[in-house]
Amino acid sequence: MVYLQGHTTAYIDDFDHFENELIPASKNPQAWPLHKAYNIVEPTKKLTQIHENLGTIAFLIIKNDSIWHEKYFDGFGENSQTNSFSIAKSITSALLGKAIDDGYIESLEQPVGDFYSEFKDSNLTVGDLSSMASGLDWDESYTNPFGMTARAYYGPNLAKQILKLKVVDTSGSKFKYQSGDTELMAMVIQKAVKKPLADYLYGSFWNPLGGENPALWQVDDKEDRLVKAYCCLGSNARDFARFGKLYKDYGKWNVQQVLDSAFVAKSINPRFSESPEYGYGVWLSDFMEKKIFVMRGILGQYVIVVPEDDLIIVRLGHRVGEQTELPFSADFYDYIEETYKMLEQTQ
Repeated sequence: MVYLQGHTTAYIDDFDHFENELIPASKNPQAWPLHKAYNIVEPTKKLTQIHENLGTIAFLIIKNDSIWHEKYFDGFGENSQTNSFSIAKSITSALLGKAIDDGYIESLEQPVGDFYSEFKDSNLTVGDLSSMASGLDWDESYTNPFGMTARAYYGPNLAKQILKLKVVDTSGSKFKYQSGDTELMAMVIQKAVKKPLADYLYGSFWNPLGGENPALWQVDDKEDRLVKAYCCLGSNARDFARFGKLYKDYGKWNVQQVLDSAFVAKSINPRFSESPEYGYGVWLSDFMEKKIFVMRGILGQYVIVVPEDDLIIVRLGHRVGEQTELPFSADFYDYIEETYKMLEQTQ
């Protein structure tokens, strides 16, 4: 499926190879307004080159809750469904906050063992799963075709694989990025709310946030149709951006408080001082001396939010930039820097 298609890893439009749950468009779709300076400024030369080199398919700049700049490439458009990859982790963490709001889960401190007896003898909490501090023996390898991550992506029984995991390190003591944490969190949420996670996403966020297009969420092919919550939510730049705005506005959408503001505030701050790059379900950065939070995927999928400047940047594409010694790859910093250069041209 991968190698015979000319790829060496998962790719952004592989939905046809999987079972998917359909998340309908909102009953009250809400279009983003266009900024008065919409697409007046052309991308910088460096940004144009990055788009070409890394196969960008969508680049969106939202300023003051209006679309300021928008470009699509390679036959993709504003309605195209492409894979979020790990942006879905942030959305699943938001669903945890919503399940706490709705009273299905007590708090971030509730033990996972309350939901799955396999973990009843551990101190693992749902908050540990959201903050990537589980201590589980998950192997986050993207190069081993026979490893845990590959089996989770292509295998037939995701729940069985997750419930085989063991707590081998002290839960809640340190950050370690693991897709298995998000998948177990999704299983807890689904068990608590007693409905498929895709349905809960629709009722909690997709419908009230006015998602203009239907989305797809990949599932394994067993009867429980468990979604791959750590990845694989298919949507477009405009609808992904809604989650950036939701968190920027501390859980409020227009006049409605959709998600608890205290949960959002906790999410966009680091849990561990020694790991300032991660909070609860979202990445963090102080690039350009700004407080930035980020939802991101492995092939350079980004929802970048700079609250102090009322700015959201969404990038979707085929490839990610070169890795650095910093928490993010080089393209992340370039997208922010070049966006500010573009914005300066209208000041």
